[in-house]
Amino acid sequence: MDPTTIGLLVIAVSLLIWSTLKDKKKTKKSLNVAKNMFRGIAVEIISILALIGLFLTLVPPETIRIFLGDTSVTVATLISASFGTVTLIPAFVAFPLASSLVDAGAHLVSMAAFITTLTMVGFITAPIEIKYFGKKFTLVRNALSFLAAIAISLGMGLIL
Repeated sequence: MDPTTIGLLVIAVSLLIWSTLKDKKKTKKSLNVAKNMFRGIAVEIISILALIGLFLTLVPPETIRIFLGDTSVTVATLISASFGTVTLIPAFVAFPLASSLVDAGAHLVSMAAFITTLTMVGFITAPIEIKYFGKKFTLVRNALSFLAAIAISLGMGLIL
């Protein structure tokens, strides 16, 4: 286990002990709430992780490298940004996925584009956004978010 993980675990356990000493009832109640929330999303998390594992098993690293690594950074970035735009997965799943794709040969810039479009552009949620904010606002916001995501990912490429 790396030192950061150990440090976070020590902090979490310390705060749990402190909370228990301060108010045992509230701590127990909050742990029950957390347990119920985890049960509610556990199936979804496991399903998403299984799909990612299946994807990484079925798609050979050479294919990932060809589309997201060996092509020009611009093309790989646009491909990744397009996938991020239409994908609806939690960010805490996207980060390990992006890391696995980088390990398989994808550009860091393209993975930055994937993650930024995933979190900033809402193609899948656009109908709901249109309902509440209007078509023009939704289209302008998504277009600007897409362009900003590309700029951010290219900036990450310059920094990293």
